[in-house]
Amino acid sequence: MGWIQSFVVVSFVFVLLLPVGKSEAEDVIEALVEFMKKLVPGSMQNIPNWGWNATSDPCLNNWHGVTCDTGNKTVKNIVLEQLNLSGTVDFESVCKETNLLLLSLKYNNLSGSLPQEISNCKQLKLLYLNGNKFSGNLPDSLHDLTNLVRIDISNNELSGNLPDMSRNTGLSTFLAQNNRFTGELPNFNYRLLEDFDVSNNDLTGQIPDDTGKFGARSFAGNPRLCGKVLPNACPVGKKKKKRSHDFLIYSGYAVLALIVLVLVAILFLKKKAKHEDNEFSSDSYTKKGFKSTKDSSFSSESKTGHTRSEFSITSAENGGVSASLVVLSSPVEAVNGMRFEDLLRAPAELIGRGKHGSLYKVLPSGGGVPLVVKRIKDWEISRVEFKKRMQRIDQVKHPKVLPLVAYYCSKQEKLLVYEFQQNGSLSKLLHGSQNGQIFDWGSRLNIASNMAEALAFMHKELKDDGIAHGNIKSSNILLTKDMDSCVSEYGLMVVDNGSQNSNAFNVDVYGFGVVLLELVTGKAVQSNGVDLAKWVNSVVKEEWTGEVFDKALVVEGANEERMVALLQIALKCINDSPGMDQVATMIASLKEEEERSMASSGP
Repeated sequence: MGWIQSFVVVSFVFVLLLPVGKSEAEDVIEALVEFMKKLVPGSMQNIPNWGWNATSDPCLNNWHGVTCDTGNKTVKNIVLEQLNLSGTVDFESVCKETNLLLLSLKYNNLSGSLPQEISNCKQLKLLYLNGNKFSGNLPDSLHDLTNLVRIDISNNELSGNLPDMSRNTGLSTFLAQNNRFTGELPNFNYRLLEDFDVSNNDLTGQIPDDTGKFGARSFAGNPRLCGKVLPNACPVGKKKKKRSHDFLIYSGYAVLALIVLVLVAILFLKKKAKHEDNEFSSDSYTKKGFKSTKDSSFSSESKTGHTRSEFSITSAENGGVSASLVVLSSPVEAVNGMRFEDLLRAPAELIGRGKHGSLYKVLPSGGGVPLVVKRIKDWEISRVEFKKRMQRIDQVKHPKVLPLVAYYCSKQEKLLVYEFQQNGSLSKLLHGSQNGQIFDWGSRLNIASNMAEALAFMHKELKDDGIAHGNIKSSNILLTKDMDSCVSEYGLMVVDNGSQNSNAFNVDVYGFGVVLLELVTGKAVQSNGVDLAKWVNSVVKEEWTGEVFDKALVVEGANEERMVALLQIALKCINDSPGMDQVATMIASLKEEEERSMASSGP
């Protein structure tokens, strides 16, 4: 009987040692409660099943915003977004005691700095702190988060230098735009990154040569930053100091030489202009000006043998070639120094013709990147208003909006110049040959999120100017050489008062909703005479929602719940005309839900 008594005693002690009603350790719960107190949740505590107290368990009692592992033993994700939290973040408590994979506190009013203790979150993969009021310098210890995959600290008040993240070989996203960062760009594994943005800060120095896939839009808004993708060229090397009197002497020589060159150039151009009037306008120009032609898409052969397409028509005002090409803050070297006459001589290929104009691919005679020239017709707008509109659009930069690099305007001609995007448009990718490219659910959701964010930004910045896009469609969403998406031709259309909705910004939202329908259905806007928006509305009304999804997505095994969510956002855009900022927030939340799901299912 002795061994039985011993067994009973041991069993009793073992039972006493078992935690009762708790899956997480007491110190973890205490740390989480302290973390929440400093966030100043206020009235949030009145939310049913709020939790976040020492008498309950975060996993077993489903605390608000908390997700645990599959065994409900350990807290893995904390997502507290758009809750108007206004305190500070106790990284020391939450990072010391937990093994978080995801921390998202985006779109609150949190303030304070990010402490060195953030490095205690060793397992962290996803960190979203964007849309708050964080200030001060980023901690150097941030690079110790070697498991970090995505970090978004954009739209805060952070300053100082960016940390060296070269040790973070798994990092795919680093977003730090719209802050106050200074200093030079540190080391990143740029070739491994998928998304990178440090625009609208105060960074200085040269952009590293290995930034590769990231163009000017990722670095715009940093006036003292230089590099081959930016208008600011970096100095070749340090120049030797010269004595002041030597400098004045040489400057004088340079000014005199420049004056002589300008005078010679003016005389040369006057003679050349007269000669070219007779050369390239012989079949359409008379002593009284251009004679009208029935076919506005005529072409003529130049002396070089290249075809000069319809954008080669020039204005007869002032007796000859009109005002020169206006080059904006262009990162495209081929455009810098280019004249209107250079466009006329360059080989041009007609690649598209639409209701409001034609599109040409142009190869600059000096080599370099190919350009696209958009010729607009039937746009009743004065030269003054046109110039004002183009310059205003040029002032508003967003990484996902294709910048205008140059324009030309006369009474008869309005031409716009962009950098040619070699991978075509979203429309071509969806409805044409994909050439073996995989266009999965994640890629489509990423494009939807990027485009919504870009349009929301442009609407906000240009609202007072009344400049919307006016013609949002999948063919105006282009794909860069790295298959990154960007909105093209922003602000080139004015919505008619007689349209279905005279509010140009609402027209953009409607058009974007149709693009979302194309993404989830894989169908074109018009197919066999059937309007896509009307068809989807009718199918959903009959509760056959599952029938609308692209079969490729279904075969892929894309999450149906999130596909339905994106479909509902699309229908909201079409039927209710919400603000573009609201649309962007909904899609961003959906994208992050997808990322959380991927992170939770990962190793």
